[in-house]
Amino acid sequence: MIAKIGRSGNLHGALAYNHLKVVNENGKILFTNKMIETPHGLYSVAQLAQSFAPYLISNRNTEKHTLHISLNPDPKDKVSDDKFREMAEKYMREMGYGEQPFIVFKHTDIDRSHIHIVSVCVDAEGKKISDKFEKMRSMKVCRELERKQDLIPATEKEHRQNDKVFRQVDYKAGDVKSQIASVVRHLPNYYQCQTLGEYNALLSLFNVTTEKVEGELQGQLRQGLLYIPLNAKGDRAGHPFKASLFGKNAGLPTLELHFAKNKEALKAHPTKPTIKAAVTIALKSTSDEQAFKKWLSEQGINVVVRRNDTGRIYGITFIDHNSKTVWNGSRLGKELSANTFNDCWNNNIKLEIKEPVEPQSKISGPHEAELPTEEPHHLFDFLNTSEKHEDGLIEALGGLLPEDRGEDYEEQDFANKMKKKRKRQR
Repeated sequence: MIAKIGRSGNLHGALAYNHLKVVNENGKILFTNKMIETPHGLYSVAQLAQSFAPYLISNRNTEKHTLHISLNPDPKDKVSDDKFREMAEKYMREMGYGEQPFIVFKHTDIDRSHIHIVSVCVDAEGKKISDKFEKMRSMKVCRELERKQDLIPATEKEHRQNDKVFRQVDYKAGDVKSQIASVVRHLPNYYQCQTLGEYNALLSLFNVTTEKVEGELQGQLRQGLLYIPLNAKGDRAGHPFKASLFGKNAGLPTLELHFAKNKEALKAHPTKPTIKAAVTIALKSTSDEQAFKKWLSEQGINVVVRRNDTGRIYGITFIDHNSKTVWNGSRLGKELSANTFNDCWNNNIKLEIKEPVEPQSKISGPHEAELPTEEPHHLFDFLNTSEKHEDGLIEALGGLLPEDRGEDYEEQDFANKMKKKRKRQR
C-alpha cells in the first residue's frame, strides 16, 4: 500500500473535490471522526467545513493547514469498506491525527479502490501537529497495515521502479532522442486524448511537442509527425525527430486511430461532470491564473494555457491524472472555453458562471451493500500531487509510466532503415 500526503491552505477545495465524487456517484463517505453529525446523516460541503472551523480560527501561523491524504492498496487487493475504515482510523492515529476531526471518502471512478482522508494539521489550540520524519513514519504504518490486513506489500523493487519513472525531457542532459522515446512510446497507452492538440498539451508537461509535416512522394500527398524538445519556458530547444524513429505507435496514423477510439469512449465518461465541477469551483474561488492552476493541481489536474503573440488566450486544456483523461475547456462546456478565461484573466471581466448544485451526501454505514467489484489495474499509477512546480507542471510522476527497459533506439532506427531498403529493392 502506498500513502500520499498533500498539504494546502484550501480546506473548502479539498472537501468540494471529494464531495463532488459522492454527488456524481463516483464515491461515498465511509467514516467520520469527531465531526458534527447531521440528523439524517446527510452532509454538504458547508456542513463538513463547520467541524474544522474552530481549529482554523485558533490557527496561529500554519499556512498549509489542510491535510489531503490518499491510501492506495495494490490494485489486486480486494478491500472491503470495513477494512478501509479500520485502515484509515489506524493510519490517522499512528500519524498523530487520531484526535483530529477527519472524514474518509472512498473513490470508485477509476479501476482501483482507494480512499481519501481530509483533515487539518493544527490542533484545537491552533498549534501545528509535528510532521517530523513524516514519510518514514507513514511507510512504517503502511507496512504494519499490509501485515495486519493481509495486503500485497509495496516491495523495495516497486519503490525502485517508482524512482525510475519517465520524467520531463531535459535537452541539456543529452541523448534527447532516448528521453523523448521513453515518453512517446508509452504515454498514449495510459492517457485518453481526442485530438492532436490535446495530445500536445499532455506532451508539454514532459517538455515535448509535435508538429505535422506534409510532402509529396511519388505523386501522393503524405503526412508525417515530428517530435520536438522544449525548454522550461515551452520554447523549442533542439532539432526535431521523425516519428518513425520511435516506432509505429508514435506515428500520425496510429495516433489518429487512438484519438477516434477515445472520442467515443469519452462521450459519456463518468469523471467528466466531476472535472467540470472542479474547474468551475476553481474559477469562482480564485482571482488569477496562478491561483487557479495551483487549486486544480492540488486535485491532481494540470492546466495548459495557450496564448498568441499578443497574449490572448486561444486555448485551454485540463489534464486529469486521476482518470488519465485530457479535456479541452470547450469540451467540458461552452462556459469553460478559452474566451471565458481570456475575459477573466486578461480583461478582468468577472463572468457569472453557474456553480453546480450541491446535493447532500450521506455517510455509508458499515453494513451497506458494497459497490461493484473493480477490475485490478496492473500499475501503481498513483500521482504524487504534493511535489509540483509553482506553475502546476508535474515534478514527479510516481509510478505513472512503466520502468524504462533500456531499449536501444539507435538499433531500432537502423532496423527501420534496413526495412525501407528491402522494400525499395523489391
